[in-house]
Amino acid sequence: MLSLPDSKGEDSMKKIVFASVAALGLSVAACDSAAENEMEDQAEEMEDAADAEIDAMEDSGAITDDQADTMEDNVDAQAEAMEEEADTMDADPS
Repeated sequence: MLSLPDSKGEDSMKKIVFASVAALGLSVAACDSAAENEMEDQAEEMEDAADAEIDAMEDSGAITDDQADTMEDNVDAQAEAMEEEADTMDADPS
């Protein structure tokens, strides 16, 4: 899972990312091309929302710039993994 730096607000970020990943993971089994596109869109939306929250935490002083960069890198990796998983759905129809 994500390895995020210790800071105030970190728990809410972890919960948001975990809930998004879990929801998208549960929908993988019954996906078709339209669902694949939806999953990719959801991954992008999750990434955008997480990045906005991280930016807000950084702007408020709850986390440092380095912590924000680390968190954003982890969120980006999670979103990329979800998008790659969605891309394989056409190759592996259920």
